[in-house]
Amino acid sequence: MQGTVPIPVRLGLTGGIGSGKSTAAALLAEEGAAAVIDADAISRTVTAAGGSAISAIRQTFGAHVIDSTGALDRAVMRELVCADPGARQQLEAIIHPIVMQESWRHAQQAQQQGNRLLIFDVPLLVESGGLWRAQLDCVAIVDCEREEQIARVAARSGWPRAHIEVVLAAQAGRERRLAAADAVIDNGAGATLEQLRTQTRALRRALLEL
Repeated sequence: MQGTVPIPVRLGLTGGIGSGKSTAAALLAEEGAAAVIDADAISRTVTAAGGSAISAIRQTFGAHVIDSTGALDRAVMRELVCADPGARQQLEAIIHPIVMQESWRHAQQAQQQGNRLLIFDVPLLVESGGLWRAQLDCVAIVDCEREEQIARVAARSGWPRAHIEVVLAAQAGRERRLAAADAVIDNGAGATLEQLRTQTRALRRALLEL
């Protein structure tokens, strides 16, 4: 029927910190007719000053985790969740449902704009269990070695190794991520941008032929 909006393919894209997931998402979208729904960016929005998660975060953790602008103080919260795994779970219980709701709102807008591929860039997709998986057509993992992750994050953010290892410990291990994958994008040590582009183009073609 004329004017019908086509149903897009819904791809979940994930990977551990430093894996190159955001780069892979951009490459998947670069040929057009695709939209990236960035769960991390949405999370930052809902925890900014006036964000929809701020009230619940303040009520749960206290005013000391909110900075002078009214936003989540990420440095304070990072120290808190590193010291107390229970605090991480409390924070995720607040943020994740809000991020998912906003992600699907963005996805509906992207579908109305005629995009054929919706790329859900979700750092903790595997860790969320079935929360995301049931809504997706395919899950792709951007994979690299643990030591490569540590080296990339240290170079990018200047974090000490001990801090990076705390973050890695809170994420699904490599084997668990690979077990959850329908497709794997290899971005290990020595991988070039062109090699990554070749893989993302092949995945995109396969998805759009479904």
